[in-house]
Amino acid sequence: MTAASESAKPKTSPKAIKFLFGGLAGMGATVFVQPLDLVKNRMQLSGQGSKAREYKTSLHAVASILRNEGIGGIYTGLSAGLLRQATYTTTRLGIYSILFERLTKADGTPPNFFMKALIGMTAGATGAFVGTPAEVALIRMTADGRLPPDQRRGYSNVFNALIRITREEGLRTLWRGCIPTMARAVVVNAAQLASYSQSKQALLDTGYFRDDILCHFCASMFSGLVTTAASMPVDIVKTRIQNMRMIDGKPEYKNGLEVLLKVVRNEGFFSLWKGFTPYYARLGPHTVLTFIFLEQMNKFYKVYVLDS
Repeated sequence: MTAASESAKPKTSPKAIKFLFGGLAGMGATVFVQPLDLVKNRMQLSGQGSKAREYKTSLHAVASILRNEGIGGIYTGLSAGLLRQATYTTTRLGIYSILFERLTKADGTPPNFFMKALIGMTAGATGAFVGTPAEVALIRMTADGRLPPDQRRGYSNVFNALIRITREEGLRTLWRGCIPTMARAVVVNAAQLASYSQSKQALLDTGYFRDDILCHFCASMFSGLVTTAASMPVDIVKTRIQNMRMIDGKPEYKNGLEVLLKVVRNEGFFSLWKGFTPYYARLGPHTVLTFIFLEQMNKFYKVYVLDS
C-alpha cells in the first residue's frame, strides 16, 4: 500500500476510544431516563403471580412511587443503571462501531441492512453477557419498593447488590436470566442499531436533512419505536426471571417459555407488551440521547484530536 493511498484513508479513532465513547454515551443517557426504566420494570412486574395489577397506568405508577417512596424513589437503582451502561453499552457500541467500520467498503459504502442487523446482533449478545450482573442488580433494585418492607432486599447500591447476591445466592446468580437477556439484546440491537443506521441514511438521502442533531433525533425516535415493539415480550421474560425468588427451594420459573405461557394464560396476550408507554418513553429518549452523545463525542474527537 502506497503512502498516498494510506493518506487518502479517513482517520478513525482508536478502538479504545470507540468503547469509551459508547459507554459514556449510554451512561449520560441513563441519568435522564432512569425514572422511566424504574416505571417500566414496575409495570412489567405488576400483576405477577395472578395478583391484581398494582399499577393501572404509567402515570398511576409514577404517582404511587412518588407518594410512597418520595422524589428520590424515582431514581432508585441509578448506580446499577450506570454500571449496566458502563459494561453493556460500552461493549455493544464499541463492537458495533469496530465491525461497522471494518465492513465499510474502501469507497465509503456502508454495509447493507442485513449486515447491519447481523453486526447489531453480535454486538448486542456479547454486551448482554458482559452486562448481565449489573442488569440483575438493576431489576432487583428497581423492583424493591413495590414489596412489603419485610420482603425487600434492601441493596444500598449496585456494588452492595453484587456482593450480597454472590454471598447469599452464589456467583452463578449474577448471570441468572443470561439467555433471555442475550436474546433481548439480539432483538434490541438488530432492531435499534440497524434501524437507526438505515433511517439516518434514508433521511440523508432525501436531501432535506444534514448529518446534524435533528437528523440524529428523527432517526433515533423511529429506531426506538421499532425496537420497543420488537423486544417487549423478550424483555418481560428477562425482567421476571431476574427478579424471581426461590419458593420451597424451587425457582418461580423454569425457563423463559414458562414465563411467556404464564403471562399469556394469567394476564392476557397483550400483557406481553405491558408497560409499552414507559418502555418507549424510556427507550426512545435513551436511544436519542445515546446516539446524540455518541455522534457529538466522535465529532469533537475528530476535530480536536484527529484533525489537529
